[in-house]
Amino acid sequence: MRNENRRAFLRLAGGTLAGAGAATGALARSEEPLAVPDWTRQQGATAAGYGQPAPGETLARYARLPPAFPGAVATVTPLQGLHGVITPNGLHYERHHAGIPAIDPDRHRLVVHGLVERPLVLTMDDLLRFPAVSRLHFLECSGNTPWLGAKPDWTVQDSHGLLSCAEWTGVELATLLAEVGVKPNAAWILAEGADACAMSRSIPLDVALDGAILAYAQNGERLRPEQGYPLRLFLPGLEGNLSIKWLRRLKVGDRPFQTREETSKYTDLMPDGSARQFTLVMEAKSVITAPSGGQHLREPGLHEIRGLAWTGRGRVAGVDVSTDGGASWRPAILEGPVLPRCLTRFRLPWRWEGGAARLLSRARDETGYVQPAREALVGVRGTRSYYHNNAVFGWAVAAGGAVIHAA
Repeated sequence: MRNENRRAFLRLAGGTLAGAGAATGALARSEEPLAVPDWTRQQGATAAGYGQPAPGETLARYARLPPAFPGAVATVTPLQGLHGVITPNGLHYERHHAGIPAIDPDRHRLVVHGLVERPLVLTMDDLLRFPAVSRLHFLECSGNTPWLGAKPDWTVQDSHGLLSCAEWTGVELATLLAEVGVKPNAAWILAEGADACAMSRSIPLDVALDGAILAYAQNGERLRPEQGYPLRLFLPGLEGNLSIKWLRRLKVGDRPFQTREETSKYTDLMPDGSARQFTLVMEAKSVITAPSGGQHLREPGLHEIRGLAWTGRGRVAGVDVSTDGGASWRPAILEGPVLPRCLTRFRLPWRWEGGAARLLSRARDETGYVQPAREALVGVRGTRSYYHNNAVFGWAVAAGGAVIHAA
């Protein structure tokens, strides 16, 4: 299949690639010897204690909105500049409600109590003795992709930057719950953080047993303070606010605990004035990262449309791409491995003739769910909500090659 895809790409390219490489080919055939650059003539630098990007290759996060008060901030990942599906630790998005606590790991404790047979107070050393797992999963804030207020100069970082993907390492929550012995009437778990706002969320027990991790490492190194050091709860596929950072307490109960974050916040306000609670799962979604907002196509010819797709319900089954605003669609190529509840890369060869175009992508997951058009989603949900917008999202390519957001 990979060879067939490559041949199709080259057929679509036609003479474009050969033409573009004519000058290079002529240079290669020149009788002039290949010059030896300065950096080959001198000894290189000594390795640093902690590696850094090459000069000119540094990407950066920024705050999506100025913080309402000190410590309450959301920084966004530059998805349009990343390669593969792994987000480097220094570029993983952040969302803090009361700043980043300075926790002494030797004094940090995790309490597990409530409807359990054997309540426990655990140190980090205790947790490190449990069997460990490592899995690749995305994490997305349910407030990613605002419903209103989109601007033409948005980049992917502005529209989808509260999304990242990493390898998470720690103890399966199911392992710890088996150790304490959950009582028969248990149905919910309260997770509480050690930050200044004591961030707390209620989680259905069956959801908590579906791959949840008590994570102490990310991408091969211990969690960074902004990601919950020394311990965070990680719930794959669910809205990011549930993955409580700086985890200090798990209380097992028989009903939801109705915390602030699931009553006044993180609910979906519907057109009739009611509010949906415990939406939890992040539905199938996708975004084209190239060409995308802020980028520029320099000349007509062959280009590759690239993007990311994800779903909280398992694996991405397919992605369709439109270059004419949804009038027609073509199936994109998924880059493997396609893992459950993980970012998946997609790509599609496209010949741009130099005129205006509108690029859209829509994802489909293994349950059969298809990412909805914005009009369809707004028809059901309205625009009074702030969370869980997974509508099809597009970019407009101008005749001159400039790319901007297009609703």
